[in-house]
Amino acid sequence: MRKYVKVHDIDNVAIAVLPVMAGEEICEGITANMDIPQGHKVALEEIPADGKIIRYGVTLGYAKDLIAKGDWINENMLDLPIPPSLEDMQFAVNLNTDLPKAPARTFMGYASADGGYAGTRNLLGIHTTVQCVTGVLNVAVDRIRKELLPLFPHVDGVVPINHAYGCGVAINAPEAKVPIRTLRNLVHHPNFGGEVMCVALGCEKLTVEMLLDPKDNTAENVIVLQEVKGFDAMITAIMEMAQVKLEHLEARRREELPLSKLLVGMQCGGSDAFSGVSANPSAGYAADMLVEAGATVMFSEVTEVRDGVHFIGERCINAEVGQRLAQEMRWYDQYLANGEVDRSANPTPGNKKGGLSNIVEKAMGSIAKSGTSPIVEVLSPAERPSKHGLIYAATPASDIVCGPCQLASGIGLQVFMTGRGTPYGLAGAPVIKVCSRNEMKEQWPDLIDVNAGPVATGEQTIQQVGTTLFHTIVNVASGTEKPFAEKYQLNNDLCIFNPAPIT
Repeated sequence: MRKYVKVHDIDNVAIAVLPVMAGEEICEGITANMDIPQGHKVALEEIPADGKIIRYGVTLGYAKDLIAKGDWINENMLDLPIPPSLEDMQFAVNLNTDLPKAPARTFMGYASADGGYAGTRNLLGIHTTVQCVTGVLNVAVDRIRKELLPLFPHVDGVVPINHAYGCGVAINAPEAKVPIRTLRNLVHHPNFGGEVMCVALGCEKLTVEMLLDPKDNTAENVIVLQEVKGFDAMITAIMEMAQVKLEHLEARRREELPLSKLLVGMQCGGSDAFSGVSANPSAGYAADMLVEAGATVMFSEVTEVRDGVHFIGERCINAEVGQRLAQEMRWYDQYLANGEVDRSANPTPGNKKGGLSNIVEKAMGSIAKSGTSPIVEVLSPAERPSKHGLIYAATPASDIVCGPCQLASGIGLQVFMTGRGTPYGLAGAPVIKVCSRNEMKEQWPDLIDVNAGPVATGEQTIQQVGTTLFHTIVNVASGTEKPFAEKYQLNNDLCIFNPAPIT
């Protein structure tokens, strides 16, 4: 097993594969001057004060003081560089079409009536206009699961779209378009089979007319609680409508479909220094295979792209897509500035404990999950894709906000990379968990689906783990395999991104 990982030839730091004791030789000519935790950086040469600290071939930051060869480098020892300029990016200069050949080109999915992306699950989605109805709906959903679902063996479950939006908000504010778009697009998620069911209160700002298309705003699809006489009648009305919808969904069947009908989301959370070495590159290799086979792959997280945006820009297929990327970055820069913070607010204590010194290092590892294929489209949060291939969706980096944004964009499943570990999951789509180190798999053997740790130790290649992940994606999409988060129903709350004012 190797003791360290150096990513790029010009790097002047490496990360420790296992904890290193003071006095231990890391490699020829370099001995640790102090104890170095797993995943943390060791200086491969002397770095003067204000000197560049280089990993991934990029400058992570500048040394605050002299760093000796063999020293441990942590987050307190470097100053953050300025972010890359958005004004002079190059576009369409790094378009790789030599992608690895996919070992499969079809999956078993639920065809969408509109001809769009297919479903990977058969779920009854019950949509809401406002948080006020959540209590009533949850009681009804509990009864639906116990009393009705057993009668419909081809339906996988019931998903209440409970959220904190809908009232007490500036509904006409310009940025209110983001949460409204999210909730509107969730209505049409392919896993919900085209069935529309909505529970409203009756006095909220997000009206049924704003949530649903005119053709869907009918008595067969909508229950307004303020128009129903009493609690028992509310539950009865929800149960009766749900039964009709379940009868329709029961008729759905999987069929063999080309992978061009599959939309996969890529996200990472609880990242560590190995994420950009093992888990994310393996996911990127799987992403390249998916794109080669005609599938669409979406990656996100603005602050975890911002410091590598120039590399992303080079992969945009043309200036139009590239300028859209720059536009989304500018919007988010201003969004953070309005809150009197910047991208440096991103790394968590767990990220730092796992060896990530700052957002630059985190971003360079994060973008590896996008693979190498050209970027055909850039989306605002929760927008629906109009192209096939690799897509960048400009969502927040927060796991529990990015996930619902990608779900609203229509992903059939999500691949989630982690180094520190998180039991995160989505009720509306299965989530495959990939870990970056062997210790994480050993700690959580029944929560981690794919272990990329052997890439970090040198026991397997990115190509081997990426191919394993590709097969897992196809199997989960086809319903022949359930990831642990789905098996245990580990579903996070639906946190809708709302950059508009709350009144």
